[in-house]
Amino acid sequence: MTALRGLWPEMRDTCTSLGLMLSIVLFMGLARVVTRQQLNGPMAHAFVLEFLATFQLCFCTHELQLLSEQEPLHPTWPLTLIYFFSLVHGLTLVGTSSNPCGVMMQMMLGGMSAETGAIRLLAQLIGALCSRYCMGALWSLGLTKYHVSERSFVCRNPIQVDLPKAVIIEAVCSFIFHSALLHFQEVRTKLRIHLLSALITFLVYAGGSLTGAIFNPTLALSLHFKCFDEAFLQFFIVYWLSPSLGNYQHFLILFNHLYIADDFDVQFFPPMAI
Repeated sequence: MTALRGLWPEMRDTCTSLGLMLSIVLFMGLARVVTRQQLNGPMAHAFVLEFLATFQLCFCTHELQLLSEQEPLHPTWPLTLIYFFSLVHGLTLVGTSSNPCGVMMQMMLGGMSAETGAIRLLAQLIGALCSRYCMGALWSLGLTKYHVSERSFVCRNPIQVDLPKAVIIEAVCSFIFHSALLHFQEVRTKLRIHLLSALITFLVYAGGSLTGAIFNPTLALSLHFKCFDEAFLQFFIVYWLSPSLGNYQHFLILFNHLYIADDFDVQFFPPMAI
């Protein structure tokens, strides 16, 4: 009984964090419903939906990162949360990418105009920064013992290897993820979301202790904004340039394959949620 009482504060803090993440998912879902009903302009519609999706992704990842830094009740608990919330994002953020690499891929394949792509990229940037400042305000309330406002002002450098290795890790993660994202299009939706969530969990497990395995430039900016301020060139190369290069390499392989097959179809890469 004493041991259970000792675990209760940890469980309470974890449940509070989970409640916050699920609450923001529900709130963003409500906001998306209102947006679809009230906004008619395609550009405004695209901007708001991409903003909401990026905000949700970054908000939940901030809280997941905080939980993963604590002593877990079980070694697989952080990975279980990553898998679960990847499923949640996959189910709720359909039609958005929340990742500049996904937008760039659609633009390169001709499935999205430059104007729409620019609007989506701007929405992702604003959503990522807004989520960071909202998290700072939330942490200052001290809802759990892990919530301290000082986290927002400290650079917690996730790069634990030298620069060339970090570049390769993020580029490979981006290449693998976007390749899977494309090739899983033929798989039925429910199974596809599970496969992508499992892949994300595996990539985080494999590279998380080395670079964080983020492979998303806007998410990296939101999570490590202070580090970008202190070591911009290093973080720009690892978290912006490397995923883009991995994605571009995938585009070249795909383009050459479709060009040789003479079967180029821009609808082969529709917007995805994860």
